[in-house]
Amino acid sequence: MIDGRRNRRSAGPTPGALDAPVRPWRRLQLGRRLHELGVPADAVTVVGVLVAAATALSVGARHLLLGVALLIVGGLMDALDGAVAKASGSTSARGAFLDSVADRVSDFLVFGGVAWYLLEGDRPGLALLPIAILGVSALISYERAKAESLGFQARGGLMERAERLILLGAALAFHVVMVPILIVLLALCVATATGRFVRVWRQASGIPETVSRFSSVGEVEARWRERRAARAHRSARRARRREEVALSTRLRQAFGVPAAARPAGPRSSRERTAAAFRRRLDGER
Repeated sequence: MIDGRRNRRSAGPTPGALDAPVRPWRRLQLGRRLHELGVPADAVTVVGVLVAAATALSVGARHLLLGVALLIVGGLMDALDGAVAKASGSTSARGAFLDSVADRVSDFLVFGGVAWYLLEGDRPGLALLPIAILGVSALISYERAKAESLGFQARGGLMERAERLILLGAALAFHVVMVPILIVLLALCVATATGRFVRVWRQASGIPETVSRFSSVGEVEARWRERRAARAHRSARRARRREEVALSTRLRQAFGVPAAARPAGPRSSRERTAAAFRRRLDGER
């Protein structure tokens, strides 16, 4: 799923936040227009699966340019179902479940069509490439689902579903270098699966997570704001602690002077002034 039909809690825009890029279907309000035409979000999801089946048939029949066009249409359907759901206010767990299953089915169909195309070529053994990509892609999705069910975060990575479809479209459009592009896609998918595994492993082990340079801008900014708020909280706590403890006490603690060694008498300058004034009055009397 490219844009998402899942219910995501948001705290609203924060001051100074970076402006997110406006996607074309949001700018054109295609989701709202489809909703006004009476098109439900589930129907858009089902149409996306049918387009993925047509893409697989086109690629298997060696009509690669038609397959690229259908792949673009399928990606648009995958993006619009979330927009329609938001426009109609019908975002739900049921729709998110349907969309997630539809994504997996679409991946099986599209990469199955690529395997069919390679199977009928001069080197049928290359058909294992899209099958391997499909297996690692399923592992990537499973890692995220399992991590979120355990309360961890496993989003991000080099090859999420949108990136995989884009690179697959490039492989179909430039079919002369299809095999090298598929090899690169497989390597990046393996790197993404490994990165997610390491990330969840560190979270489960209680190891602080470092900000990756491949993280999204919003994710990096959110982490930066959390760390800045934590530093401000620690500074305020230290300041309150310093205000509660007198300067003389901090100096004695710093130099290791025991409490019994301090001179008797008033501590503050106000108390010393009052004591001196009282001594002067007693002398005059």
